[in-house]
Amino acid sequence: MANSPREPRNSIDSLVQHATDNQVSRITLNRPEALNAITPDQRERVIRLLSEASADPDVRAVVITGTGRGFCAGADLRGGPPADDRVAGDVARTIRAGAQRLVAAVLDCEKPVIAAVNGTAAGLGAHLAFACDLVLAAESARFIEVFVRRGLVPDGGGAYLLPRLIGPQRAKELMFFGDALTAPDAARLGLVNRVVPDGELDKTAREWAERLATGPTRALALTKQLVNASLDTDRATAFAAEAAAQEINMTTADAREGIRSFAERRSPEYGGR
Repeated sequence: MANSPREPRNSIDSLVQHATDNQVSRITLNRPEALNAITPDQRERVIRLLSEASADPDVRAVVITGTGRGFCAGADLRGGPPADDRVAGDVARTIRAGAQRLVAAVLDCEKPVIAAVNGTAAGLGAHLAFACDLVLAAESARFIEVFVRRGLVPDGGGAYLLPRLIGPQRAKELMFFGDALTAPDAARLGLVNRVVPDGELDKTAREWAERLATGPTRALALTKQLVNASLDTDRATAFAAEAAAQEINMTTADAREGIRSFAERRSPEYGGR
């Protein structure tokens, strides 16, 4: 399936806004009139920004959010070729190259990623949020496994993420019925870390991100890697990975600072290295 024509660079920059402040990379989907349904070009920019955040030592945390009433209403399905024009393999190839790459970019980002869910998160948009390390939700936010309403199978890693977060029965309930889940209900299920009043979402996300940005960045990256991998491995492999991660982390300046500050009975000052 061919992607839609590429937008001019300055237009994509406006549709996915980006700023770095206090060592926090802030990625904002900005198509409020479409509830931030994500286009292929927007998706590629988000993937690129996450990759850049991983490689940039001056970025130590990431926030993903949206403008208006929607966090992300899923993939923008308009503009694709008619179903009759597809050949075998087109759909699978598009999913692998598109939605799955986006979710993988969040899971694989070497910096902690916070979703600040300001409104509706549906389909791929919900999975984008659930892939993040921490999820903050405004009281008005809703999460919808919308695929069944369109006669579709969940994509964007949904059938991988949800059972690991809330168990298979709860995941099937959400996916089979496609009912909207309020932010408080999502928190009760364990899909959201904290629900805050709408007017406090941005402030809380900044506070959390800036707190993470003062932490031991490499230790956080290795911790994220261990936790994500633990769900797919046996105990012996997980224990071996933990020991290896600790070995790697003990070579960092932050680990040395952490031990030194403990011995000196003072607060540590981490530099992210």
